[in-house]
Amino acid sequence: MSDKRISFFTSPIGLGHATRDAAISAHLGSGVSFTTGGGAARLLAGAGESVRDEYRPPRFEVDENGRLRNPARWLWRYYRYYRDCKKIASRIIARENPDAVVSDEDFASVAVAQEVGIKTILITDILQTSFTAGWPGTAIEGRMNRAMREMMEKCDAVIMPEIGHSAGNVFRVGPITRSPGRTREEIRRACGFEKKTVLVSVGGTDAGAFLIDRVLDAMAEVDRGGGGGGTETVIVSGPSIATAAAEIRGARGRDARVMGYVDNLHELILAADVLVSLAGRSTIDEAEAAGTPSVFIPIAGHFEQEANAARLGFAASDIDRLAEIIGAKLDEPRRPAPGPGGGPAPAPPT
Repeated sequence: MSDKRISFFTSPIGLGHATRDAAISAHLGSGVSFTTGGGAARLLAGAGESVRDEYRPPRFEVDENGRLRNPARWLWRYYRYYRDCKKIASRIIARENPDAVVSDEDFASVAVAQEVGIKTILITDILQTSFTAGWPGTAIEGRMNRAMREMMEKCDAVIMPEIGHSAGNVFRVGPITRSPGRTREEIRRACGFEKKTVLVSVGGTDAGAFLIDRVLDAMAEVDRGGGGGGTETVIVSGPSIATAAAEIRGARGRDARVMGYVDNLHELILAADVLVSLAGRSTIDEAEAAGTPSVFIPIAGHFEQEANAARLGFAASDIDRLAEIIGAKLDEPRRPAPGPGGGPAPAPPT
């Protein structure tokens, strides 16, 4: 598709969509323009992409124990956000008149493109949502899932970055990750990582703030037990959590280095000795590509993160035994990276 004009719409909920889309765009040529918002726009711009910072998604409400609050209310806010995104996508698509619309879980742009007969390619981790099971709002989510399935059936291709069987227009192409530009040793030297490094990543939203507190408490416990000597804790707090707030948390019984927002998390994961993170799909894929021992704590009640974590043997309840798990991971050898390089797996011809 290098000679095509592509309007690429990236979900701004977290940074995982943007990280893999940066990897994909490197293979698409120069005719690509992105639409997203917030931290995702910042990351893609930093990767040299042409980006419109237009989308403003609703916040996840997560309590201090890491549980998703008011999922039905979030779903209603998402529906209103979706309507706003359709207006934005309609304006952009009408102006650009692209040869194809590529969407990474931005269903508004898919709907608009299909209405006007433009080729659509969807990148997604999920085939349906399940935020409100047993809650008010289940009927609304059911209607949204039916609409989503209809869109997928009309897509020219649906790309899922996982290993599995491809059928119909759904192509499971394997993990899509960025390739580090340096060796692990070079990154460690550049970052000043001199001790065993526990890297804490809380994603692109403020929903993971609870994890910073709990990891710092856990590392203090690891130290008291004699298992953390010679370690350092490095916090990547992302674009939505104030660095000052993270620094205050770091003063509570445990020194921590706060890096705030970074656009090369995949390199820091490679450089770290242990990663502790929310259970976002792209972060998991980058950790597996790097071979870094990792702990993934899902937001309780977030169906996608809980499924991601369960696949690797973790659950939301593991938040209460972080010291034990991190201590074991510090003694765990690095795994060989499962494949060469990273980057996007082969995708279907379009």
